[in-house]
Amino acid sequence: MNKADILAEKLAKAHLGGGEDRIEKQHAKGKLTARERVNLLLDPGSFEEVGALVIHRTTDFDMQQQVFYGDGVITGYGTIEGRIVYVFAQDFTVFGGSLSETHAEKICKIMDMAVKTGAPLIGLNDSGGARIQEGVRSLGGYADIFYRNVQASGVIPQLSAIMGPCAGGAVYSPAMTDFTIMVEHTSYMFVTGPNVVKTVTNEEVSSEDLGGASAHSTKSGVTHLTAANDVLCLRQLRELLSYLPQNCEETPTQLPYELGTEIREQLSDLVPDNPNQPYDMREVIAGIIDDGSFLEIHERYADNIVVGFARLAGRSIGIVANQPYSLAGVLDVESSKKAARFTRTCDCFNVPLLVLVDVPGFLPGTDQEWNGIITNGAKLLYALSEATVPRVTVITRKAYGGAYDVMNSKHIGADFNFAWPGAEIAVMGAKGASEIIFRREIGAANDQAAKLAEKEAEYAETFANPYRAAQRGFIDEVIYPRETRRKLIRAFATLENKVVTRPKRKHGNIPL
Repeated sequence: MNKADILAEKLAKAHLGGGEDRIEKQHAKGKLTARERVNLLLDPGSFEEVGALVIHRTTDFDMQQQVFYGDGVITGYGTIEGRIVYVFAQDFTVFGGSLSETHAEKICKIMDMAVKTGAPLIGLNDSGGARIQEGVRSLGGYADIFYRNVQASGVIPQLSAIMGPCAGGAVYSPAMTDFTIMVEHTSYMFVTGPNVVKTVTNEEVSSEDLGGASAHSTKSGVTHLTAANDVLCLRQLRELLSYLPQNCEETPTQLPYELGTEIREQLSDLVPDNPNQPYDMREVIAGIIDDGSFLEIHERYADNIVVGFARLAGRSIGIVANQPYSLAGVLDVESSKKAARFTRTCDCFNVPLLVLVDVPGFLPGTDQEWNGIITNGAKLLYALSEATVPRVTVITRKAYGGAYDVMNSKHIGADFNFAWPGAEIAVMGAKGASEIIFRREIGAANDQAAKLAEKEAEYAETFANPYRAAQRGFIDEVIYPRETRRKLIRAFATLENKVVTRPKRKHGNIPL
């Protein structure tokens, strides 16, 4: 056998992973193999593999008798829509995708290359965890990856897809990346599995209920997006990347766009006359952005606030918007954390922020106070105050109390603040304010209900409008709803070269 044939034989073995039988078992579970996933994720023919012939170094427990080229992970680089990305894909057909010392070294090499070249990193996770036969060496491998996740954070986009099991220490790497996508019914994430949970707490729970895509997309917020199968998951990764730049030194790609009148009449009738009647803020978003460009993040988690990416005249923007359809759009613990994290991600990668405000305040109650609404609400305040990307606010209806300040007000550094004519900017609603301010007059009246209604109308006329704030310069312009899109396009265009000089410091101390 000549040298070229020897190479061909070794590469053929590497491409087979754990062998035909294990590949068939992977397919039987409704899952693609690691190599199939990489080829679907990247542009056709663009993948260049690195480390295909790596093998493990373990001899304990007769492991030298079980050697597979690649050692359970495929690593390399390729392109997505012509953009260079680095990728690793754990191969469940080889030792259940378990992480060994050499497996981790392959991932670390790719992570280092991604940072050095300023290119996004995508991890496709499908692993049974640490390779037990290697003991602390596999644990050290995890820590090496974790450290690099932190060093790369805010430098390059890091995207994680959970396409099978991801348990124990393995969960912390995806948790430190920018976005996580889980495949429904075939993936799960948890620190301790159902058997340990039962032993320690006596709770009976399945892997799916404990750490499946549904649990993490609705209850914990660990995952940002879910997909019905592997193919849709890979498509979501490609779509998500399209809104992000290559690294923190660049801006997202601007798509070609030809400006027209940009007037959207449908925005004029979206907000009900009754201040207590809900409406769907997603309809406002749809009336502002380029058609069909909204990619919502955390759609089923903390749904009293909406966050996601969109395009405005071809530009990538991030949107944070109160949602009156859920809890009247109040800020609570979960929505504050959700919006703060998204805000910081956009700021990391030079994605301008649009904040749409209809907020009656913070959610009251013992549950909120005891779960830290003070520090969690402060996370959103901190994140927006810290952000140096272009920031534009539109108040569509209510902006009450401290929540007015928090939702990207002029006072915390927003660049442009607009309000619709029906906006109410005040310390609180007219009824509550009147009951406090005019308590004696109302109490002394023969008809207290009529007196309250009179004073409520008086307060509303004085304060429940955007004009006091506009007179102070806290609102830059009161605009017609139909002109919102045109105003925003111009505002973001003029902010394109915005520069902010921050104080010298090691880093701020966000209230975690």
